[in-house]
Amino acid sequence: MKTLVILGASGDLTGRLLLPGVARLIASGRAPGLSLVGAGSDDWSAGRWQERLDGSFADALAPGGASTKEGIAELKAVQAGSSYHQLDVTAKGALGTFLQGVQGPVALYFALPPAVSQKACEILAKKDLPPGTRLVMEKPFGSSAESARALNATLARLVPENHIHRVDHFLGKSTVLNVMGLRFANRLLEHSWNSEHVEKVEIVFDEPLTLENRARYYDHAGAGRDMIQSHLLQIMAIMAMEPPATLGEQDVRDNIASVLRAATIGPGAAGAATDLAAHTRRARYTEGTIGDRKVPNYLDEEGVDPANGTETLAEVEVHVNNWRWAGVPFILRSGKALGRARKEAVVTFKPVPHLPGGFKGTDSPTRLHIGFGPETLSLDLDVNGPGDLFSLDRVQLQAVLASDPLLPYGEVLDGVLSADPLLSVRGDTAEECWRIVETAFAAWKSGEVPMEEYPAGSTGPQGWTTSND
Repeated sequence: MKTLVILGASGDLTGRLLLPGVARLIASGRAPGLSLVGAGSDDWSAGRWQERLDGSFADALAPGGASTKEGIAELKAVQAGSSYHQLDVTAKGALGTFLQGVQGPVALYFALPPAVSQKACEILAKKDLPPGTRLVMEKPFGSSAESARALNATLARLVPENHIHRVDHFLGKSTVLNVMGLRFANRLLEHSWNSEHVEKVEIVFDEPLTLENRARYYDHAGAGRDMIQSHLLQIMAIMAMEPPATLGEQDVRDNIASVLRAATIGPGAAGAATDLAAHTRRARYTEGTIGDRKVPNYLDEEGVDPANGTETLAEVEVHVNNWRWAGVPFILRSGKALGRARKEAVVTFKPVPHLPGGFKGTDSPTRLHIGFGPETLSLDLDVNGPGDLFSLDRVQLQAVLASDPLLPYGEVLDGVLSADPLLSVRGDTAEECWRIVETAFAAWKSGEVPMEEYPAGSTGPQGWTTSND
């Protein structure tokens, strides 16, 4: 028997993302013997908690999909046995006393604002935790390299590092293993996966979504802290890492950490002066239209404080200063209120050293696209065109990559409940991610890097182009 305790169970994150992921995992038959306990600051009755579970579990209980007959029966049993408790986790002794009444081993999920989670852990004692407890923390992991170190020290006082799961739902098992399988199982690709052959790598997460009632969080985070500091740097590290000896968590996460330690914004060693205006950009959306929806200026959105100077589109150029990647820019970009959804990594290869005379048409770069949600693969090549064999035409080879039917939070929780931290962010890499971007964020705050603008529904500010534009 394992017990999943969700702190912040009455919050939006739990209802919208976490519980549906839990439900899909249980219904697939991959979490047998699980008990679910919710705790939150709101005074909810047992009936109110069951109503939340009804809504969050509905899709997983529907026929079809990855659910099994046994899994659905298990999910219904978990819901029937689930309980909710009103709890102030920041009150001294309250969380420890509560946990003494919970059957272990426990996965303690902090679905709470970072400052609340930090305070709760600071007043928690190691003796209060049932044997085998795993702590599950939502991003952001601190607000700076210094605060991330302080948080890591607090957590290390309670449980070993391999019992700490820092959740980055963008690092689903499909995403991580598809990139590694593509690279390390194909000699043709791995042979050319270096600065001798690669011109640049772009990792893009553009979405048409706007604030979606998240101003309270997003207006203090912005595109840089929300996506680049966490998700995109982690994906970059997986794209750039050396081949691990095994797919075990230590081998994989050691190699991820090695990449991040070598990373800086702009070329040059860590600590070297960087022209941040030349290697980072930021912008904010203005009034526009996305599909048939009119979108107001970001500064007019409910809950936005113009004094925060929040960006809704950000781009940074990161360099991995090691033998394999010296001189190759990794361009990380994320934005909201854009005209199209685009979630992919694009590897642009260098031109051929010589194209024989006589060929006509454009000699375009070879590009490899790895799509994230849906998981896809496409390769852009120049080949002889139909009719005139001396003319080069562009073709695209496409494939659909394997994906897990679990929702992203289900994939992450699968690792938590099976005691495998492979998909979790390790403490040292959380600190390194902050170290990489801190100078850029400071330059943005001081106005060293100007705030540009773009109409909602566009592809971004004029002059911002990517390999798909």
